[in-house]
Amino acid sequence: MPSYVPPVRDTRFVLNSVIGLDRYTNLPGFTAATGDVVDAVLEEGGKFVAEVLFPLNLSGDQQGCTRHPDGSVTTPDGFKEAYAQFTTSGWSTLSAPEEFGGQGMPHVVATAFEEYMISANMAFAMYPGLTHGAIAALLAKGSDEQKAKYVPKMVSGEWGGTMNLTEPHCGTDLGLIKTRATPNADGSYAITGTKIFISSGEHDLTSNIIHLVLAKTPGAPDSSKGISLFVVPKFLVNDDGSLGARNGVTCGSIEHKMGIHANSTCVMNYDGATGWLVGEEMKGLAAMFIMMNAARLGVGLQGLGVAETAYQNAANYARDRRQGRALTGAAEPGEKADTLFVHPDVRRMLMEAKALTEGLRALCLWGALQVDLAHKAATEEERQQADDIISLLTPVIKGYGTDKGYDIATNAQQVYGGHGYIAEWGMEQYVRDARIAMIYEGTNGVQAMDLVGRKLAQNGGRAVQAFFKVVTEEIAAAKGVPATADFAGHLEKALGQLQAATMWFVANGMKDPNQVGAGAHHYMHIMGIVAVGMMWLRMAKAAAELLEAGDSGADVDRAFLEAKLVTARFYAERIMPDAGALRRKIEGGAESLMALPPEMFLAA
Repeated sequence: MPSYVPPVRDTRFVLNSVIGLDRYTNLPGFTAATGDVVDAVLEEGGKFVAEVLFPLNLSGDQQGCTRHPDGSVTTPDGFKEAYAQFTTSGWSTLSAPEEFGGQGMPHVVATAFEEYMISANMAFAMYPGLTHGAIAALLAKGSDEQKAKYVPKMVSGEWGGTMNLTEPHCGTDLGLIKTRATPNADGSYAITGTKIFISSGEHDLTSNIIHLVLAKTPGAPDSSKGISLFVVPKFLVNDDGSLGARNGVTCGSIEHKMGIHANSTCVMNYDGATGWLVGEEMKGLAAMFIMMNAARLGVGLQGLGVAETAYQNAANYARDRRQGRALTGAAEPGEKADTLFVHPDVRRMLMEAKALTEGLRALCLWGALQVDLAHKAATEEERQQADDIISLLTPVIKGYGTDKGYDIATNAQQVYGGHGYIAEWGMEQYVRDARIAMIYEGTNGVQAMDLVGRKLAQNGGRAVQAFFKVVTEEIAAAKGVPATADFAGHLEKALGQLQAATMWFVANGMKDPNQVGAGAHHYMHIMGIVAVGMMWLRMAKAAAELLEAGDSGADVDRAFLEAKLVTARFYAERIMPDAGALRRKIEGGAESLMALPPEMFLAA
């Protein structure tokens, strides 16, 4: 049976010593995030997910959700009770605005808890995760009346939320949607159409579900420019806040999926359901992107969360399982065999997992901090830079983070050998669950094209230049410190590969757009390597400084900090060199990639 221990010590190290939360106490929301409060969130949040959510992960996967003849859906045994504990304990309110019943904590603190929840039970975490995205869209684009009517009960967790984009004939190309919104005399709209792949579309955890639905009004352009966003509650809400009649939206079926079985991914049928316009007509895609960007960061966190649990179990298995002898001779002659840890290839998989999970955790938390700073930083310049950087890195966190999360899950399964392929060990569930994160909220190929096709050139390249500047300055500072000088040199080379790849796109992309498309995936990975590398530079610096303080008598966790320095060296020597190979792939161009006609891809 698998196990999970929330990595509280590592999270605390990142928040305190790498990000330095105490430097932002002058900003709104951060005042309450004192060390004691954050420690309590991490400790109690970790305890909650480990004791309440994790025990339901395997059974929830095995049982799945059930759709009944009346269209209602029940979640697996124990989920409803666990959700009640989740809301009663206030975990749904962490970073929500205080005016709507939230605690107003920084997004970065809520992100730390969300990672633990995903690691413990990804399918469960998706129910409140979709609600938070819907809240973000309503707060940004909803009317005051809509905010007052829906948001407080969504914040408390009494009501859930969804996003309804995809239809049977269209996924990424939302301009093809056929769902229609016909105006009613009272200012509402009748929504008619079918949506598919709707996570948390119908369930028994909340008394109401607030659907955000993309549709087209009569006469709207038959393209993405004609899309509007509507709020469509499962139950209509009376003026006094009580629930009224059942709306014309039902679950037609539950999708049969590879993983995340305990989340109800539904086909949703809208049969003249009553909905209300959110924001301006035909401006729905911009409103939905607010929700999608929040979701994409959350999906990147899913890559990390599943990878962390898979890695923990693989490391524990390698410590206990005895097979063969060390290449240099028996490590434990008194035993019939040595543990898996003596084998370099097992070490390779585990060290890659350790380096990437710890690096991605730092990147996800730093990214969450940028979300906070984009709204709350003291100056307009600081807010602009934070917004630029997180906009640039969102597709990287989602795409690179989930690509690597899946790699880690499959390598963790590989550590188990044949036992990893057997369901009772639990590893195959992590592989299945991790796979969806590379697909939904925009496939990773779409993320790569968003990065190179939109984000690089946006505002004259302002965001990527800001990112290059931050990394360059940190490299320069680290070169003068013996403990980080070598790592800084490796990161400088990787950054050089990224900058060269950027210039290659500038020189060749306008001549042939396929040159950009052919290299987009590789470019996203180079930027991921550099972004995580910058996090490792910061962690190495923090670890070295704390060890130096320990030499002067301070109480430090020496083994933990020394492991940080070794892992940073591994990242520099074994992962950052991939940037050069990826750059050479980009410079290989698109000619051979695009040359064959479609009929040549299949044998006659």
